[in-house]
Amino acid sequence: MSVISSVHGRQVFDSRGRPTVEVEVGLDNGVVARASVPSGASTGTYEAHEARDGDMDVFDGLGVLSAVGHVNGEIAAALRGRDPGDQRGCDTLLRELDGTATLARLGANAVLGTSLAVCRASAVASGQPLYRRIAELAGVTAPTLPMPMVNILSGGLHAGRGMDVQDFLAVPVAATSVLEAIRLVARVRASAAEVCAERGLPTLLADEGGLSPGCRTGRDALELFCAAVERAGLTPGMDIAIAIDVAATALFDPATGEYHLRREGRRVGTAEMIETVASWVDDFPVLSVEDALDEEDWAGWRTLTERLGGRVHLIGDDLFTTNPRRLAQGVQQGCANGVLVKLNQNGTLSGTLDVVAAATAAGYVPVVSARSGETEDDFLADLAVGTAAGQIKVGSVRSSERLAKYNQLVRIAEDRTLRFSPLPVPGLEPAQ
Repeated sequence: MSVISSVHGRQVFDSRGRPTVEVEVGLDNGVVARASVPSGASTGTYEAHEARDGDMDVFDGLGVLSAVGHVNGEIAAALRGRDPGDQRGCDTLLRELDGTATLARLGANAVLGTSLAVCRASAVASGQPLYRRIAELAGVTAPTLPMPMVNILSGGLHAGRGMDVQDFLAVPVAATSVLEAIRLVARVRASAAEVCAERGLPTLLADEGGLSPGCRTGRDALELFCAAVERAGLTPGMDIAIAIDVAATALFDPATGEYHLRREGRRVGTAEMIETVASWVDDFPVLSVEDALDEEDWAGWRTLTERLGGRVHLIGDDLFTTNPRRLAQGVQQGCANGVLVKLNQNGTLSGTLDVVAAATAAGYVPVVSARSGETEDDFLADLAVGTAAGQIKVGSVRSSERLAKYNQLVRIAEDRTLRFSPLPVPGLEPAQ
């Protein structure tokens, strides 16, 4: 049995050029594996704590040398001699070492980087593809290739608030393979740029590689989206469905209890926000809506779910923050029917796998997701396959930190025993 012989952290940089943590785990048999940690712009209150140095003279306070120090100090000392195959034991040790519910002492970035590197090292040591090792840990007997949800138009905190709604994504429901899915969404992405240019709209890139056209309303953006699909020679709803990330917590004004739609110049309450989302679902081929309401608007979420839960996927991101207690509360109250799964919201691989298992058991749709500040690490692709989540959301088909995940899915798809996940949704059946 191989054991952990070294744990080494370093400060590297994410897709925004901001510091982040990378961890290398070495085993006594010579295996070395590394993992790096992403960071979000639109963050939920209940996410695990990301440790930053706070020295405004160095990277505007965003340095992570304190977290790196914890990796090279306490974490390395605690894990040395441990079995890398005991993922849950290692993750439990890390949480106990930190001693806080949100990993605030050592930093979730320090803990997660270590957790993922341990998993990758154990996969290499056992001669397994990473997705097979993750499936083993998750108790999944049939890993599957996920359906991509791909950014086309962006606003909110991903694009300087150029639009109120954060993201409009393409879901290639007609695709029967990963390669076909990427081919279809690449056509839509290119066509969207052409339509924007023709209409005199900006074609600047947002954080996740989508276009930032600055549409005044969500309806304007949806009409532009459908025009792009048609320009690509495809049919909205039959070939390409739409996923929307409202990121409503960033729109919510707790002082007034209203959602401030700045681009539209109006403020709305929960009921009107639900009506707005319902009108989009009525009039456009919308497959899923993420964070349609504020993270604490539990009553509103319940009403929204009663209204639309039988028609579309209602995904909780800020609502759940990959937190088992938040998810349990949502299930108990009948809020949402899906959960966005982000490793760095939870803080360990084992904890994240527990959330996926709880969501699946409750009949909630899991969507494995990247962050707006990503790295070249492609762990997420293996996570989506190994957990059989069915859907993956990593950004647009632009920028190397996004394409690293898509390219890894292409590699994994060479395993012909893996099935590609269709997304059967009433009214949005894939073309035959």
